[in-house]
Amino acid sequence: MDLMIRVVDIRGHCPVYQEGDVFYLKEGYILDNGRSCPVCMHSLASIMPYYTAIRHGVDPALLGLAPEQGASARVQCLDPCAYTGGGTVVFEITRIVDEIEDVD
Repeated sequence: MDLMIRVVDIRGHCPVYQEGDVFYLKEGYILDNGRSCPVCMHSLASIMPYYTAIRHGVDPALLGLAPEQGASARVQCLDPCAYTGGGTVVFEITRIVDEIEDVD
């Protein structure tokens, strides 16, 4: 099961990401460099607590990461831009369901 992580919002200035940037985790944990934008190591700290659960089908709403069941997860990087002059990036984590996978 692959995961797609998309940059959906940036508050302040991030030197790495732009809105719309995407990176992929193959099989839920292998960074797919061939299909991905550059990845900031700091941002992974916000994704790591949740990627395994989302990969295995836990609904992000049950984790407090989505407003309703079936929605993609939202997490943000740890940079408090108002205090550092950096940028706080919001990521959307989406599980990519293979066509051959039985989701019932």
